[in-house]
Amino acid sequence: MSLRLSTVILPVRRWHEGGRDQWLRAEELGFHAAYTYDHLAWRSFRDGPWFGAVPTLTAAAAATERLRLGTLVTSPNFRHPVTLAKELISLDDISGGRITLGIGAGGNGFDATTLLKKDQEPWTPRERADRFGEFVPLLDRLLTEDSVTYEGTFYSATEARDIPGCVQRPRLPFAVAATGPRGLRLAARHGQAWVTTGDPKLFEAGTPEQSREAIQGQIEKLDKACADIGRDMAELDKVLLTGFTPDRNRPLESLDAFVDFAGKHAELGFTEIVVHAPIPDSDFAADQAVFEQIATEALAQLR
Repeated sequence: MSLRLSTVILPVRRWHEGGRDQWLRAEELGFHAAYTYDHLAWRSFRDGPWFGAVPTLTAAAAATERLRLGTLVTSPNFRHPVTLAKELISLDDISGGRITLGIGAGGNGFDATTLLKKDQEPWTPRERADRFGEFVPLLDRLLTEDSVTYEGTFYSATEARDIPGCVQRPRLPFAVAATGPRGLRLAARHGQAWVTTGDPKLFEAGTPEQSREAIQGQIEKLDKACADIGRDMAELDKVLLTGFTPDRNRPLESLDAFVDFAGKHAELGFTEIVVHAPIPDSDFAADQAVFEQIATEALAQLR
């Protein structure tokens, strides 16, 4: 499978003040997909504009024609599978079947605390994994069955109706972000793609070589998780969300730097590389001209 190049557009601009133009430009540049983060707030952007993922993607779906769209990633931190399924079916319909759901267990940032009562503790990593393990299979059912009744530890549904279902059949694809054994098993069983950002323990002090070695280890574990259920790992797309490895934003410094970075990760088996659209004065600051050159010229050098 040939390598694809996609982008992430963080929802920090008003739609009529540059937001819409970013999505249109992503389509013009030929990106395979444009994703956005599904958070209530995120890191250093918390005190500035941050818009909702589903309305943003709905507007992007109406404005574009060919570009695939999706989340990187949605999590159970503030989503319920019943209401999320209804929104996804609507979004898939509006887009004409161009939606991918990036989904992960979530972290311990603002999403994990915003809805808590004053003295309530956020979920532990184990609790997040437990919820994720129930969230994904239930969401799978909700998107493929007309009526679902379910009673679980964390979620329930009573005759939840999702008619007519997704435009994409049997449902829109899941891109499951995971590195631990439980998440990788979910990716193997329910995913059409697997997503990683690398090993977060290496971000500050690791080297690019150590990062690729760690990612190779993740891929080997994914392969085992697939083999355990009799699935060929080659059936899954493998997606690298860049910006969180020791390379940081260096691959966006020049076309040659990106081609070198992407080529080394393509050798690991990745089928899609995702780069952040530049945001001035942030961790994702980059030269817009270089970003556009990468979008239009890099893949030809990687074939």
